[in-house]
Amino acid sequence: MTNQIKIAVIGIGRWGVHLLRNFLAHPQVNVVAVVDPHPERLAAVKQQFNLDADVILTTQWEDLKKVPGLTAVAIATPATTHYALIKDSLQQGYHVLAEKPLTLDPGECRELCYLAEQHHLILMVDHTYLFHPAVEQGKAVVQAGKLGDLRYGYATRTHLGPVRQDVDALWDLAIHDIAIFNTWLGQIPVKVQATGTVWLQEQGSRELIHSPSQGLADLVWLTLTYPDGFQAYIHLCWLNPDKQRRLGIVGSLGSLIFDEMSLSSSLTLLHGEFEQQGNQFIPINQKQIVLELETGEPLERVCSCFVVSVLNNTPSEVSSGWVGTELVEILAGLTVSLQQGGKPVFVNERQG
Repeated sequence: MTNQIKIAVIGIGRWGVHLLRNFLAHPQVNVVAVVDPHPERLAAVKQQFNLDADVILTTQWEDLKKVPGLTAVAIATPATTHYALIKDSLQQGYHVLAEKPLTLDPGECRELCYLAEQHHLILMVDHTYLFHPAVEQGKAVVQAGKLGDLRYGYATRTHLGPVRQDVDALWDLAIHDIAIFNTWLGQIPVKVQATGTVWLQEQGSRELIHSPSQGLADLVWLTLTYPDGFQAYIHLCWLNPDKQRRLGIVGSLGSLIFDEMSLSSSLTLLHGEFEQQGNQFIPINQKQIVLELETGEPLERVCSCFVVSVLNNTPSEVSSGWVGTELVEILAGLTVSLQQGGKPVFVNERQG
């Protein structure tokens, strides 16, 4: 079996440039083509990365079908284009790494997963947080029982822009925290609820499957209920100057906090519990432990995992197409709840 793969990067916007950078640096990857509809972007990356003359730069996806021996594609295009591009890529026999979300429709996601399995190809989704050292270590802490009996979870993801015109704050922001909670808990929500407020764009695009008629929500509050009764609460907003990236799980023995904005450490274990004395509850065993993390860029880990999966033809257990499908199913359920003013929606787990 060859230990080198030929890859094409499709879409070199803000995130696609980072994918290109990582694949160019990978010793087992030969970047043979870059596709983007904007010629000025192609010219910019050619100069930025000093690309070899034999790297094909094209505005047309169809040109890739003429590239001999192409092994895989990395897709970093708008989510509305994912389904058609991924389906065509799989039918051409290419392994696929797709930017999240996999698609905007759970049915399309399942179809693509089955298509990849049918053709014995890797379909992986770039859920970068699942490769973050803090998320990996946080999973070990939670599942080792160091928090005691789990009580609830919470997350806040806010900033001042960018404001999207194609999706609301739910689809733009929620997938990260949901993925982390699912990973730490080792579960998938069975019931979801969402409420939201619109200030900036009162009429959302009717063309988008997840766009409620009342517009694109700028502020969204989510509740996720897991099979064991655990609940996580998520606050999302893209017009809040107070930028936060904070997620925590609270247990009977303490809390685990993942705070990306922290200058000291992004992952902290806060021990603390109560001792009952008569009718009083007295805090005891309080201490703070800053957890040491491995170094390394999460996206580099994503790209390396994809390369290993392709070379071994073994799907990623961390971020397979099925993992991406589960997350889209949850977002779709939350969208229904948001459109219905917070009505609880039950999410079906994948069958088979």
